[in-house]
Amino acid sequence: MNFRKLTTTLLTLFLVWAFAAATTGMISIYAQTSSSNSNNENNDPYSNYSGVRIDPNGVLRRDYTLDYGRVNEQYLNSARASYSQLPKDVQRKSLIRYLSLNRLEKALIDGNGVVTEEMKYLAGLQRIRYVFYFPESKDIVIAGPAEGWYPGYEGVMMGATSNRPVCELQDLAVALRAYAPGKDAIEVVGCSIDPTEEGNARLQQFQQSFGGYDGPGRREAFVRGLRESLGMQTVRVDGIPASTHAAGVMVAADYRMKQIGIGVEPVPRGVRIDTFIAHAEPSGRTNQNALFRWFFVPDYQSVLLTEDRTGMELIGSGVKLVAEDEVVTATGERVVQKGKIDKASKIFSKSFTAEYAKLSQKSLVFAQLRNFVDMLVCAAHIQKEDFYGKTGWSMEFLGNEEKYAVQRFSAPSQVEPVVGSAVRKGLFMAPIGGGVEIEPQIALHPDNAKTEDKGQVTNVRKGVKLELQPGQWWWD
Repeated sequence: MNFRKLTTTLLTLFLVWAFAAATTGMISIYAQTSSSNSNNENNDPYSNYSGVRIDPNGVLRRDYTLDYGRVNEQYLNSARASYSQLPKDVQRKSLIRYLSLNRLEKALIDGNGVVTEEMKYLAGLQRIRYVFYFPESKDIVIAGPAEGWYPGYEGVMMGATSNRPVCELQDLAVALRAYAPGKDAIEVVGCSIDPTEEGNARLQQFQQSFGGYDGPGRREAFVRGLRESLGMQTVRVDGIPASTHAAGVMVAADYRMKQIGIGVEPVPRGVRIDTFIAHAEPSGRTNQNALFRWFFVPDYQSVLLTEDRTGMELIGSGVKLVAEDEVVTATGERVVQKGKIDKASKIFSKSFTAEYAKLSQKSLVFAQLRNFVDMLVCAAHIQKEDFYGKTGWSMEFLGNEEKYAVQRFSAPSQVEPVVGSAVRKGLFMAPIGGGVEIEPQIALHPDNAKTEDKGQVTNVRKGVKLELQPGQWWWD
């Protein structure tokens, strides 16, 4: 992985150390963003992303209103029972539901661009497991487990029995556009929060000049000084438009991960994550210029391909968290320490990855991030194998923002640094916290993309029956 590139493409995660005898608890946090316009289809003044919201002024905040654990089973049962907008056939639970992408687009065009409930939530697809190309009918098909859905906690549409988020057409369209027909492949899709060199330099100066922590309000003054010194950080989304739901999911997933890592947000009940703050060991003021970053990357144990590459299966958990350490110079420049990973940072990233599946069931944004990674890898495969050219599919509707708008959400451009505080062995520590980088080519690299040896994918492909009625675009 190119770590130099990460400094401009990842959502950066900073940790600044300071020490003094103290007793203190966690402090509340928020990230402030610059003003931007909101235009979501429900005329909701807020852009919501699984427990995080961005208001019309661009302010990003943690929203606990419908969090898991704060809503009871009675609420979920009531929401499930009252949601009666779905036809009975789409409510059925299916181990594998198939969707023809080009037939879906034709149905949209024939319906004058009206997006039905089934289309919006991809017939209840919960995760993409397969991608197929059928030369006989010229269909590009995605497939995976599916069932009916209802509005659950964290503002997410959830599977009726699994309580997992369903995939959304708007996110799929974003992924397909990133790897559209006739377009150069996007190398990196991700987001970053980049501090300025001036802010980093001010931070170093503040730490060196701050005199003592004893006395009323000194600890609070130190944390406040960290925020003010570092200043507002620039938020950037790479590879896809920042005003899309998919971009918001990436930012929200990073934001929630960051809070968990530094102990501001508790680990959900039933999930065992060794947080960074629980294992951090301060070793002196010389570590004050150490910065730590965690970022999400694809984690496919392998991609399984048919010999003719017309079929693909995604195998693995989908996402993992990795760590990287940096040092900030006196002038504010960030320098990666290759091969040097802090023990607490390594423990946290490894633990977070190991518990990702469980965490995704409690904090749905992580499942949504995994779904978007799936979509990106599938879209990259479709482009790489030129299924567009083979089918003659130009994506005239889904690829056109004027016909199908996905850039409808508030896009934060600046974020105030997140600061949490804790006591470790009588010493005061103040972490400042980010990272998302998705390179679909990693999953499609020959080291990961293996040719099937037992016909696993071919057998599934052979079982697909494309005997569809006019206008039909999904089937079990």
